[in-house]
Amino acid sequence: MVECRWLGFLVTFVCLVHVLDASIGDSDPLYKACLEVCTKTGCVGKKCFQQCQFSSDVTSPNGPWYMQEPLYLQWKQWGCQGDCQYYCMMERESEREVQGKTPVKYHGKWPFRRVFGIQEPVSVAFSALNLSMQFHGWVSFFILLYYKLPLRPQNRKPYYEYTGLWHIYGLLAMNSWFWSAVFHSRDVDITEKLDYSSAIALLGYTLILSILRTFNVREEAARVMVAAPLIAFVTTHILYLNFYKLDYGLNMKVCVGMGIAQLLLWAGWAGLSRHPSRWKLWVVVVGGGLAMLLEIYDFPPYKGFVDAHALWHAATIPLTYLWWSFIKDDAEFQTSVLVKKAK
Repeated sequence: MVECRWLGFLVTFVCLVHVLDASIGDSDPLYKACLEVCTKTGCVGKKCFQQCQFSSDVTSPNGPWYMQEPLYLQWKQWGCQGDCQYYCMMERESEREVQGKTPVKYHGKWPFRRVFGIQEPVSVAFSALNLSMQFHGWVSFFILLYYKLPLRPQNRKPYYEYTGLWHIYGLLAMNSWFWSAVFHSRDVDITEKLDYSSAIALLGYTLILSILRTFNVREEAARVMVAAPLIAFVTTHILYLNFYKLDYGLNMKVCVGMGIAQLLLWAGWAGLSRHPSRWKLWVVVVGGGLAMLLEIYDFPPYKGFVDAHALWHAATIPLTYLWWSFIKDDAEFQTSVLVKKAK
């Protein structure tokens, strides 16, 4: 699923991971039989679910309060159907393990074990760590610009001409990782769309930012000319996915196109420029490419917790730190050049 969030071309591979409507697991006759029994009786084996009494056909959203599901269940969306699917999946996987068979996917997802109602606890934890790393990078960038580097004497603003652009990037990146954590805690329609939308918005913005920085676009009019069509395209794409059709194939093509474009821009700029910290950019590019192998090589979650996608989330944490380190080095380098010119 979509998770993406430190460099645009890495978000591409978040967009590639999508939920399928059918998998081997949910077409298993034994799993289907378990679901049928559970929806009628509210039990899987000896485990029964109290909330199933609120899920009968007579229950209406507009009915009396005592016929509604408890609010905490409505908020978490762990109703009778969700619990039946989860415990039937766990029971079936236990049977398969005894038979020496490998885990299979159910409803497009590997069989993860819940922790305190959280669907993918390890991915949630790594998403939260990525969020904190983005926050740390953004705050340290702010402190560097306004408290450590010289400011323009006429207006007390930073010399660095990409300050505002990187601030926006930091906010979009934190927003994207926040919704990644929410989505991995519970996969429902609204969290899926918010995760997709935030990742695509970040990807589109980083494409704009990569063009402006690699081509050293400084004039406001030129920046608007670059940004306007891309903002319009990304906005239209997000609206299409949310209100018309959540087309995974189309979204994959859009993400790949924007991701490859900025990958080539950053790689070309790192190769041609004489930036003193270009090696950090190369490490991020190469490290990101290696981390992407985790998305390509998908494997079942170890002990029901850690799968390839969770490890991908873990790999982006040090890369995020290095990426913000490059951004701060770029601010210092550009500031020193402009200060010398001002003198």
